[in-house]
Amino acid sequence: MRLKNKMALITGAGSGIGKETALLFAKEGAHVIVVDNNEEAGSVTVQEIKENKGEASFIKVDVTDEGNVNEMADKIEKDYKSLDILFNNAGISGIGPLHEIELTTWKKVLEVNVTGVFLVSKAIVPLMMKNKAGSIINMSSCIAEIGLANRASYAASKGAVLSLTKSMQVDYAPYNIRVNALMPGTIYTPFVEDYLSKDPNPESAIAKIKERQLSGDLGKPIDVAYAALYLASDESKFMMGSPFMIDGGVVNGKSS
Repeated sequence: MRLKNKMALITGAGSGIGKETALLFAKEGAHVIVVDNNEEAGSVTVQEIKENKGEASFIKVDVTDEGNVNEMADKIEKDYKSLDILFNNAGISGIGPLHEIELTTWKKVLEVNVTGVFLVSKAIVPLMMKNKAGSIINMSSCIAEIGLANRASYAASKGAVLSLTKSMQVDYAPYNIRVNALMPGTIYTPFVEDYLSKDPNPESAIAKIKERQLSGDLGKPIDVAYAALYLASDESKFMMGSPFMIDGGVVNGKSS
């Protein structure tokens, strides 16, 4: 029960890493506020938590809509009075080299992945400042540290999240708020599964991705969830403004 009596908000908790983290946080004693723009998916996450005797509630939110986000923050303050953990997990991918990306696609990726983190954090941070405590976890990616083909918009967004994380930490350290970033490698989420299934040769595509990770395999959502749990818990109280790699050795290793 590493998060006993903690209040945690997770965006994009209807599937993938967000859902796995929500289930784990609840198992560890937190009341999880499941946030997603897909009401059906978010409600399923809440249902699964409750079936396992955990505590959870759902709020439908579009993280790119400032009014919607502010309404969420007002509701949380009214209903719960405090928030201990914010996991800015919601995000989308972007495929293609820079010269092939449409402006609308570029804007959408940055809107969800960067502006979404900005808006949710902006709305929630004042509550944490008032209570002089909190752990904020921002979803970046190991791609913020390396070059990877056909990921220009995604890399730009995740690099921005990493830089934002470091700046936020400086501003909010005086309020006992910790801000850290998760840096996953390729994780076998429903999105990645769908993306790979559209490849002319899915098995070859998966094999190619596995080759660039020293682990020789793709990560699983639970691998990232456990890292998020560490950052959310008091065990990581000395981690501040840090990039936390869960990448199977992509960044700091090279296979022969």
